[in-house]
Amino acid sequence: MKLKKDFVVHNAANETVIVPTGKADFTGMIRGNKTFGAIMELLKEETTEDEIIAAMKKRFDAPEDMIRRDVEKAVSELRKIGAIDG
Repeated sequence: MKLKKDFVVHNAANETVIVPTGKADFTGMIRGNKTFGAIMELLKEETTEDEIIAAMKKRFDAPEDMIRRDVEKAVSELRKIGAIDG
């Protein structure tokens, strides 16, 4: 899976913002924390949920089940708005 080119990611301080371009079916803006920002960075390249979880485990000191829930929730929400392929 990968973030569609119809969405722009902007990182500012401890917040990540995703904005659709004119070609996206979604209108609005998604805001998230630094964990969400890390997930978005990984989605700039083709990846899988398991690869994202493994990378997040290396970056953050948190239990794997918590990381897995965060990644699954983020991916689910991104799929709902049509922001990722795959």
